Amino acid sequence: MSAEPIMEPVMTQQDPIDLLIAIEKASTTPIRPEYVEGMAIVPPAPNDNHNHGAFELSFQFRVAGHHLVGMGNGYRAAHKDGTTMALLIPDFYVRRRKPSELDESYLKAHRGWYPIDMIALVGEVTSTNHETDTGPKLRAYAAAGVPVYVLIDRNTKTAHCYTDPVLSGEDPTKAYYDSEVRTALGGQLRLPDPYPTLDTAAFLETAE
Repeated sequence: MSAEPIMEPVMTQQDPIDLLIAIEKASTTPIRPEYVEGMAIVPPAPNDNHNHGAFELSFQFRVAGHHLVGMGNGYRAAHKDGTTMALLIPDFYVRRRKPSELDESYLKAHRGWYPIDMIALVGEVTSTNHETDTGPKLRAYAAAGVPVYVLIDRNTKTAHCYTDPVLSGEDPTKAYYDSEVRTALGGQLRLPDPYPTLDTAAFLETAE
């Protein structure tokens, strides 16, 4: 889900998963926080344009024959030492595989988060805090080696396809995607093979 920071960077040795569980329990409304670049983030309430557009893009993948498209699952990226780097809930994604027994064991061990290496393509639609999806989450997906990042930026009214992730050194905050294709929102966004070109017309009526 597109996300909005609710606190300063977390300076603690607490497991980020424990932190997010505590935030969920403390909330008076149902939420599922995320964690990226040392910061706990909570999704703002998405409006209809956000949800309708994300669903429409997911449907286009299905029509093109990509049946491992999904929405709603959470994914964990880890540092080389095994500690949690990011906990992310994309607006939509295309998986490499259905969850195996090992993936389900990982989900239980990490209390609700699948391994991010299941993901071949990830997509985000910006909400009220556009900088999160265009900055920290972009870098987190690149650092985790997700091959394709599709970004619908409703603030700039542009659609982007990022490919060729690069982890520069050991610092995930320095990660980036080396290639980018973009179009004006409402246009056709060209994705690499084997993915379809996406029609972004569902986002023509942008709203915050």
